[in-house]
Amino acid sequence: MIELRHISKTFRGKREVQAVQDVSLTVEAGEIFGVIGFSGAGKSTLVRCINLLEQPDQGEVLIKGRDITKLRGKELRGNRQDIGMIFQHFNLFRSRTVGENIAFPLQYRGQSRGDIAQRVKELLELVGLNDKIDAYPSQLSGGQKQRVGIARALASKPSILLCDEATSALDPQTTQSILALLRELNKRLDLTMVVITHEMPVIKSICTHAAVMDSGRIIEQGAIFDIFSNPREQITREFTGTTSNLRKIYDLLEEDSSIVHPKIGQILARFSYVGRNTIEPLISSISINFNIKINIIFADLDIVQETPIGGLVNIIEGKPERIKKAIQWMGEKGVQVEVLKRG
Repeated sequence: MIELRHISKTFRGKREVQAVQDVSLTVEAGEIFGVIGFSGAGKSTLVRCINLLEQPDQGEVLIKGRDITKLRGKELRGNRQDIGMIFQHFNLFRSRTVGENIAFPLQYRGQSRGDIAQRVKELLELVGLNDKIDAYPSQLSGGQKQRVGIARALASKPSILLCDEATSALDPQTTQSILALLRELNKRLDLTMVVITHEMPVIKSICTHAAVMDSGRIIEQGAIFDIFSNPREQITREFTGTTSNLRKIYDLLEEDSSIVHPKIGQILARFSYVGRNTIEPLISSISINFNIKINIIFADLDIVQETPIGGLVNIIEGKPERIKKAIQWMGEKGVQVEVLKRG
């Protein structure tokens, strides 16, 4: 559905800023693709290159196999109608009602008032705002404003929806409701979505594949499960760590907390589980089989793309040779073991 080939974009002013550098990625039809990065990573510029709100300095933007960077005028506008977009701060017209905001992109397409009114009604029902057609943006909550933004973006029946930090201005509960709506629209309308965010929980919740950006470049990309289960880059590990309370152990180690002071004959270790082995009784098995004691300090288990991922931080006590054999056995079971500290 979307293919970016060697896209670069530099802003020139008092100083040059290379916002996007030689980025290539592919988004399949019907998937939800995430782009994550810290502020200034270039992700918003990248997504604006997809609909040519920003013209790339070099590279190709293929939509359904056609390079739209070569289009101009009416032909480009026609292709843009197939790409909807929603924004962090909603970008609604304050002086227009909800219905008028949604109708706005349809008023320049030669449609009759009756057709526009019917489409607005359909969209309001789709986003769950049937009773807000005559309300003004100032009378709406943040979540309701974003629902209006989504309805307006879908007015021309696009096959692609670009979401630029669409939940960043919302509280956690409202964020979940908007993400649930986007998942539903993805399935019901077979929408292809590109989600730009700096929040890893958003990526984990909604996306199938993702790319991690840093300093204008894609440093890692792949299936969400692979990124969470085996992040290769330090920045990716930092992002994935934000969704797990296991990261607390590293703060405690840095603070030299008494909690992370194993005694002689003990080790502090982290177990990382992926997939099938999360449901096996491994802890009780190694305790019995190798005659060692395990005290669980932190635990975390999550579901990513319907597959369990999780981990434990433990104090392990026993004879060194038995602990060594137990760790080796855990590795054979597919559990990654990181020894954090020895007593």
